[in-house]
Amino acid sequence: MSRALVLDTNVLVSAALKPESDLARIVEHVLLRQIPVYVCPSIVLEYRAVLNRPKFRPKGFPPSWLPRLLQVAFHEPEPAGWPLGGPDQDDLVFLSLAKASGAVLVTGNLSHFPETVRDGVLVVSPAAYLTGVE
Repeated sequence: MSRALVLDTNVLVSAALKPESDLARIVEHVLLRQIPVYVCPSIVLEYRAVLNRPKFRPKGFPPSWLPRLLQVAFHEPEPAGWPLGGPDQDDLVFLSLAKASGAVLVTGNLSHFPETVRDGVLVVSPAAYLTGVE
């Protein structure tokens, strides 16, 4: 379970909403530096934009752990554009960073990353990552 990862934004949102979930366990391991996580400028911008949305404020957002997560993350330069199209063009940066860093992409939305666009990147659910299913 210690393989480096890239976290899709939906994992952070769900971890903050469900502190007892698998998603929150992954964030906890990252915060304790037990699992390395990679970010790049556009992913950091997305994390901040999404986790600071007014609709989440009544739920205690942004989560208090966000600054620490960004502090312990490995900050990489913006990766090259992804050569394949996907259901959501904005999500392709997660694949690009995972490929460039050799990390696993963890997402709660596997349908956003169909096998046909992964180009060798391992994309798993939070539960699969925690149980070591790769």
